[in-house]
Amino acid sequence: MANQLNASDNGCIMINDAGVAFKELSCVHPNFCKLMGYSEFERTYDPVLVRDWMREHPIIPIIAVAVYGTFIVCGQRYFKDRNPLDWRKPLAVWNFSLSLFSFIGLSRTLHQLVHNLHKDSLWDNLCNDPESQFGSGSTGLWVQLFILSKFPELFDTLFIVVHKKPLILLHWYHHVTVLLYCWHSYVSSAPAGLFFAVMNYGVHAIMYGYYFLMAIKRKPKWMNAKFITVAQISQMVVGVTVTLLCFRYHRISASLGRHCWVGSDNNAAACVMYGSYLFLFLKFFMTRYAVKKDRKVD
Repeated sequence: MANQLNASDNGCIMINDAGVAFKELSCVHPNFCKLMGYSEFERTYDPVLVRDWMREHPIIPIIAVAVYGTFIVCGQRYFKDRNPLDWRKPLAVWNFSLSLFSFIGLSRTLHQLVHNLHKDSLWDNLCNDPESQFGSGSTGLWVQLFILSKFPELFDTLFIVVHKKPLILLHWYHHVTVLLYCWHSYVSSAPAGLFFAVMNYGVHAIMYGYYFLMAIKRKPKWMNAKFITVAQISQMVVGVTVTLLCFRYHRISASLGRHCWVGSDNNAAACVMYGSYLFLFLKFFMTRYAVKKDRKVD
């Protein structure tokens, strides 16, 4: 639990177990946070114990990816000559749960991002110590939950396998690389992490909500899957842009003798990751919608 120093004044300064001081957002904007139902656990959450454990166990995401890959191969072989299972109801519950989780996460992290951008420059937001910017307290909890949520999200593939649906490269590649990158990004304290978390929470809130409506067969006619793909492509464009800005700010900071928390290796991985996603999502969009439309015209 983070220790409160002077929340009685306008500073709202708290300090976590690593000795890093930060402003708790629920204290800065008490009326809004009361309206949004922030709990005492959220407001005083200290991520240091879990974060340090993650730093000491880098093998965990690698093991998870290995198990995930093994399940895909073995699962598809098992169901090759068997009938698909009907897990529509569990799938509906799963998608609803992830959509709700993402909506709550978005409400917590977007508030912090808007506050930070209003208070500091984009340069500061992409270069300053993330632990003091957004890594502790209520926002720190939801950033940490965002990272850890990449493990249960692997179960998306379970439903594809048992339903004997096509498993495309974009699906499993996305799950594997996101898990590995998010873990590394979190333990290495990447300043751009809040931007990525907000985008992902937002897109997932909509995407899993759409999948939920599909599972219960209540999807409105106006709700087209194309809009989900456009949102995902937009996320990747912003992701690439943010990583390029991080490269620029890091280089300029070095020339000015100013410290910037951007890690070159981590940011390069982010740029490659978002760039590859952008390519794959654009390819998926063209194949799924543009080519299909051309065929209908013919």
